[in-house]
Amino acid sequence: MALELGASDAAVIPASKIVVENRVVLKCRVGCNNYGKTLTCPPYAPTAEEFRKVVGEYRYAMFMKFSSQAEADQDLAKVLAKNESEVDKGVLPRWQKFWADWKEDKKKLLTVVLQLEKAAMGKGYSMAIGLVSGMCQVCEKCNVEGGVCLHPTVRRFSEEAVGVNVHATAKNAGVSMKVPFEKKPESFALLLVE
Repeated sequence: MALELGASDAAVIPASKIVVENRVVLKCRVGCNNYGKTLTCPPYAPTAEEFRKVVGEYRYAMFMKFSSQAEADQDLAKVLAKNESEVDKGVLPRWQKFWADWKEDKKKLLTVVLQLEKAAMGKGYSMAIGLVSGMCQVCEKCNVEGGVCLHPTVRRFSEEAVGVNVHATAKNAGVSMKVPFEKKPESFALLLVE
């Protein structure tokens, strides 16, 4: 079903193959411009320690890869990690298009994860829960100041935010992952099933 809904690869794995590490959350703190800007990311997400316990309550997971329609040539790829204010004006429109396209892809990915979660629940796996890669894309601006998610039935935590080493988990699932990406980025999702 994941493949039918748009995943480019998917694998069912034992939940014990999900790699959860504290250092992944540390990378969020020191390497992500969006740290603290959404309620699905640190410091608001469950800790790696908490998530490790959650994973221990599941027997299976489905690890999925999604290919983006966003595209970056070599020149654009060199500036993607910069903030908008740091991007040369000649490259800025392409930079903005790339991020807008990838954001739309991530919204579609979330829709697929929610559909899979619902399908699993319909088959009797009432504790099925999905996670997505990267920050939440549901709202233009998260209600961090208010401290309450405005879309709690739709939002899902980021895999990285709870400590999932996506690269190591992809390897355990036999799903290929290119880092850094060449032209089109990939996004990943996880569905815990019990």
